[in-house]
Amino acid sequence: MSSFKILVVEDEDAIRGMLMMVLEQAGFTPIAAADAEEAQRVLDDNLPDLILLDWMLPGISGVEWARRLKKDQTYRELPIILLTARGEEEDKVKGLEIGADDYMTKPFSPKELIARVRAVLRRSGKIQGAAQIELGDLVLDTEQHRLSIGDKQLDVSPTEFRLMQFFMTHPDKVYNRTQLLDQVWGRSVYIEERTVDVHIRRLRKILGEYGREDLVQTVRGFGYRFSLTS
Repeated sequence: MSSFKILVVEDEDAIRGMLMMVLEQAGFTPIAAADAEEAQRVLDDNLPDLILLDWMLPGISGVEWARRLKKDQTYRELPIILLTARGEEEDKVKGLEIGADDYMTKPFSPKELIARVRAVLRRSGKIQGAAQIELGDLVLDTEQHRLSIGDKQLDVSPTEFRLMQFFMTHPDKVYNRTQLLDQVWGRSVYIEERTVDVHIRRLRKILGEYGREDLVQTVRGFGYRFSLTS
C-alpha cells in the first residue's frame, strides 16, 4: 500500500496527526494540509491517489473545495472522502451530491477509516483484487468466500455473499432494487425486483443472529443502504 498517497486536509492539529499516524501504520503515504489553499498547492506539485477532506475548514470550506475539484477536468476523477461531525441525512446527501466518493461522521475508528479508504481506492480502480474487505468487525474474504463477524463465520448463500460484497464496498449509499439487480445479479439475468427483498430479508435474519440486522437499512420510498451507523 505504500505507493498510495493520501492527502489529509484537516485544520485541527491533533486530528490531522492522528489521521497521518493511522494511515502510515496501514502502509499508506500521507501528505498533510491544514486548509484548502495549502491542499491546492500540494495538488499542483504532487497528485495524491485520494483525499481525506474535513468538511469545515478555515477560509474555503472542505465541501466547497471538493465541489470545485469535481468541476475541474484535472481533478474530477480524484477520489474524495469527506470527514465531518455533521451526521444529518441531508448533510450526507449534500456531500455525496457534490461528487464526494464517501462520507465519514466523526468520531470513527481507525479500522473503519482504513476500510473506507481501501474500499474507495478499490472502487476507483486503484486497488485490484483485494482479498479481504473489512468494515468494523465484519470481514468478507473474496478468495475463501467467507463472511465473518469477529471469529464467527456466517452461513450465507453465494447470492447473499455477492450482495454483502457490494454493500461493503459501497457503504452509506442508497440503491434501489433495479440498481442492486444490475450490480449483484447482472443485467443479462431477468429476475423480478421482489427477489431483492427476499435476499435482503434472509441477509437481515443471518445478521440478526449476531445483533447486526440494522446494518442493512430500508430507505423508505427508494431502496436499501448498508451502514455501520443507524
